[in-house]
Amino acid sequence: MSTPDAASWREQRSEAAAVHAEALERRRVAESDRARTLIAAFVRQARERGVEPAPLRARSYDGRHRYRTHLRGWYLRRDESVAVGVDGEFYVLSVPASLQAALRGASVPPRDPPLVIGAGGKDGESLALPIALARALGDGPGR
Repeated sequence: MSTPDAASWREQRSEAAAVHAEALERRRVAESDRARTLIAAFVRQARERGVEPAPLRARSYDGRHRYRTHLRGWYLRRDESVAVGVDGEFYVLSVPASLQAALRGASVPPRDPPLVIGAGGKDGESLALPIALARALGDGPGR
């Protein structure tokens, strides 16, 4: 049996959690919007400078297989796990292993771009989007 105080406390906690979730979503959307602006500028610069896009390939989740895609663009990481397409979209080039992908190519949907690629991963695996875009243009270190 619950007391009115306990019910009120649960309701307040639930409301606080909802407010927190809404704030996180607003921040994620704002971050993605800033990233889209950076990507649009990158695509413009790449075209102006004649930096040629490459056919993009996806890798199976287990890393054993590589598949053709219908996409062309620029890889943003040395391991070719993420890219920007000529369409200005952000792609994570990881798909389930499948015979169909081997025969027909893999379908990779665009994702909301982050400002930090690999955030939350192991140390040294995250990369700020502006740095990744500069490297893809040939401007950054370690290209």
